[in-house]
This record gives sequence, C-alpha cells and structure tokens, in this order.
Amino acid sequence: MGGVSDLPRKALSRTAKLASLPLGAAGRATVGLGKRIGGAPAEAVLAEFQRRTAEQLFAVLGELKGGAMKFGQMLSLMESAMPEELAAPYRATLTKLQDSAPPMPASTVHTILSRELGKRWRDRFDEFDDVPAAAASIGQVHRGRLKDGREVAVKLQYPGAADALRSDLRQLGRFARTLGTLVPGLEVKPLVAELQERIGEELDYDREAQAQQQYADAFKDHPEFVVPRVVKHSPTVIVSEWIEGRPLSSYITEGSKEERDAIGLKYVRFMFSGPKYAGLLHSDPHPGNFRVMADGRLGVVDFGLCARLPDGLPPAIGRLLRISLNGDGEAVRDGLRAEGFIKPRMDIDPEQLMDYLAPFADPAREPTFQFSRAWMRAQANRTGDFRSPNASLALRLNLPPSYMLIHRVWIGGIAVLSQLEAEAPFRPVLEELLPGFTDG
Repeated sequence: MGGVSDLPRKALSRTAKLASLPLGAAGRATVGLGKRIGGAPAEAVLAEFQRRTAEQLFAVLGELKGGAMKFGQMLSLMESAMPEELAAPYRATLTKLQDSAPPMPASTVHTILSRELGKRWRDRFDEFDDVPAAAASIGQVHRGRLKDGREVAVKLQYPGAADALRSDLRQLGRFARTLGTLVPGLEVKPLVAELQERIGEELDYDREAQAQQQYADAFKDHPEFVVPRVVKHSPTVIVSEWIEGRPLSSYITEGSKEERDAIGLKYVRFMFSGPKYAGLLHSDPHPGNFRVMADGRLGVVDFGLCARLPDGLPPAIGRLLRISLNGDGEAVRDGLRAEGFIKPRMDIDPEQLMDYLAPFADPAREPTFQFSRAWMRAQANRTGDFRSPNASLALRLNLPPSYMLIHRVWIGGIAVLSQLEAEAPFRPVLEELLPGFTDG
C-alpha cells in the first residue's frame, strides 16, 4: 500500500523520465540530419522528428502529475494549432491528459483530512467516497455528503506536491527548446517561466477558495453560469458544493454543431464576465474545468489560477481592439507602446502590425465568426514560419507581466473555441463586456 513516503521516490523516477527526453530527442535529430544528407527533404525529416519527439513526450507526460501534467494541459490546448498529421495521433492522449492522474491511497487521504479538518472530520459527513471522482495536476477530488444533506466536492492537495511541481518545472525548463520544435510559434520558455512564478498561487488553497467564493458570490443565481460555493477550506483542502454536469471536453469530440456553438458562446461570455462582475479572470481555460449542466448552464471549477483584476480588464485592450478594427495602424502602434508591448526605441511598421494582429480582431469583425482547427493552425503558421515577417515581428513584441495571464487566457480560450469549432456572434459579447471597446 503506497503512502506519503512514495512521493519522493515517484518524484525521482519522474525526474529520470523527464531527464531522458532531451537526450533521446537530440539523438534522433542527428539521425534526421543523416537522412537529410541522404536526400530526404528537410520538412519530411522535421515532421518525422516532431512525430517521434511528440510520441515520447506524451508517453512521459501521460504518467505524470504536477508540473508536467499542468504543462501537458497547456500543450493540449495548443493541439488545435499543431499540423493536423501531427495532432491527430495525439488528440486521444491529450484529451486523456486533461482529466486523469493516478489516485492517492485512501489512508493518505484520511491522514490529510484529519490534519486539515480535525480528528473528527468524519462526523461532518453522512457519506465520503474514498475513490476519487477526479484527479487534478496537484490534487484530487472526492465526493461526499454532509450531515445537512449537501453534496460536496472535497479537493485535497497531494503531499509533496510543491516539491514535485518545482522539480518538474525545472526539468521542463531544460528541454523547452525540444518542445519549441513541436509546436511552431509556441514560445515555451516564457510559459515555463510563468508556471514557475505562479506555483505558489496554485498551491495555496486558501487563496483559491477565496477566489472561488468571490466568483460564487458574483454569479449567485446566474442564468448562464454556476460556480460552486465554498463550505470550508484550509491551505491544502477545499470543501465546496458538488456540481453535476457533462465535461466540456466531451462536446469537443461528440457534440452537435448547435451544442458546440451554444457552449462556445457561453464560454466566451464567462471569460469576459469574470473581470467585470467578480474582479477576477479565471486563468486556466482548459476544457477539464468546465461542465455543461442539465439545464444548459455552464458550471466552472478550479480557481487555482486567477488574475486579480479589481478594476476589470484594462480598457486599453478594448480600445486597441476597436482601433485595429477601424484599421488605424499608427494609433494601434502608439497604444501598444504606451502599454509596454513595444519597447520605447523599437521601430515597428504599422501595416505589418495590423497584419500580425488581424487574427485577434477577426472574431469581432463579422456578425458571426467561425472558429476552427484549420483557422487556428493558419494563425500558428503565420508566426511559426521563421521566414515570415510575422515571426520576426512576434519576436520584437514584448509581453508586460501584467498582461501575462490575460494573454494566456486569450490564446487558450481561442484554442478551446477552435477545438469546439464554435460559430457564434462574438462581437456583441465584446460590446457588452469588454471595457473600452465601445468608447469613442
């Protein structure tokens, strides 16, 4: 029966597995070069290299918890941007990554609950299911029923999660370059750096519970969204109301067009409503955190990563989006410079800037917009082909830290909408919920 003591050992074997990756990849790259000299075109060699690297990468990520799983979830969002021949074989693995990890033994669970909720924690429950209902990257969720009849979700953090997470991310940082070859246009280093920076927030369940409750208060009795209320919390345990619904990820694979369109629109409305009504931006947009309830409302869980925006989204975003729709490149350039996206002495051609930003503005251009994997891939390729002017422009733009999470949600949200292949009227959502968009 494994217990707490297993974690350090598991962390070591994980580290070994992660460490084996770059060597394998480098070895295969040299084989690839040999092939290329033998006359195979460079693209074919790269595709083969990507396929093999991805196979090995996902095999390893599939067995991990912690940072690697978090990273896998982020990569799984980017699946919609990968070339189809590369993405197709991994779609199943990636979808699996979004919801699964090996569970903690019951004895460990009981030990944690005794420590966090008191020796007599069981007295509060009529029922407590020792088998976890779900596993997250740094913890798992159990279902229970309190004495007062409320169904609850009990989320517990894995013992040793903090150390495991930090060591995973150090390893991931080491082979960020390998990953860069997998998804053209995906800047892996800043992603890993940002994950490392935010680890403390993710591990603090008190902070998460406070964010969740803030959301629950803002959306109490809301016609479109359900956020479970928090019943009790400690630094490593959150007890909150149970919500029953079908995972959003299942609609990606088997939803009808009507269902996917409706969910896509609700998803966007939720993302923009948070900053406006709760002063928070839910910053972990992957499908595993969303449920579609029987009454059609969108249920949302996991508030471990939230950007604190007490004044809502910066109005500069809406203003710049509107100016770029009007086609005024110089005004967009000056606005981006004022917000810190363009360094003071950096010279950027307004026309080229408009071309680069077009996909961000596209969904607001027409009465309805159709997201798709093909569209997402086209966008990734625009910046991923290092010979294109877009790629060199991307390298010259700067992402101010205050926009890091906003940018991540924007890109992640677009990826989810592309996986859903959602078509909907998105512009009215921006007019209603994005500050600055309707000014002037």
